[in-house]
Amino acid sequence: MEKYIILLKNSKLFQGIDEKEITSMLGCLSAVRRNFHKGETVFRRGEQIDCVALLLAGSIHIQKEDYWGNLSILNEITEGEIFGEVYACLGSEEILNNAVAVKDSEVLFLDVKRILTMCPSACPFHGRLIRNLLSVMALKNKMLTQKLEHMSKRTTREKLLSYLSEQSQRAGSPVFDIPFNRQQLADFLSVDRSAMSAELGRMRDEGILSFERSHFELK
Repeated sequence: MEKYIILLKNSKLFQGIDEKEITSMLGCLSAVRRNFHKGETVFRRGEQIDCVALLLAGSIHIQKEDYWGNLSILNEITEGEIFGEVYACLGSEEILNNAVAVKDSEVLFLDVKRILTMCPSACPFHGRLIRNLLSVMALKNKMLTQKLEHMSKRTTREKLLSYLSEQSQRAGSPVFDIPFNRQQLADFLSVDRSAMSAELGRMRDEGILSFERSHFELK
């Protein structure tokens, strides 16, 4: 785990906890690492889980698939981020979505009961870990609200502009990269890929934006 200590220290879950304490806490939290190949499912719809997952390497998409196989991307998990924490805390609730590796990935699983229960030694950093977990869950709730704002727009153009505007503000620049390819972006916004690509082309022709693959510039 030594090569990932800096990643963990910089993650929101372990924010404010030093490297030495993180190393000792991993044993307390029954930490287990697992590797997943591209396309493998980390968590599957209908499962019950008792672990919080933290992505050490790779990329994970939280996906929802309907009866007819239509896919929606609900969220992208990047290195250092956690996922599955809500269902782990609920315990008896079944997962509603799939967590799928979109690259070869390595995931760290942490026992949620050990996170939420102070250890016998009552280490001062355990309370910080619990506060960090609550903070991450609150932040994800905010991000879900932002996505609902994109989805509430009526047209494909309005959804695209809402999403790209948010990405620009997050980057603090009119020039930025998004974490999705064209199909993934269409799945994220729940729009038809061909219609979305055509709309991007029209906005480029109108001088609203320019792009090259996942690299965008708002004019």
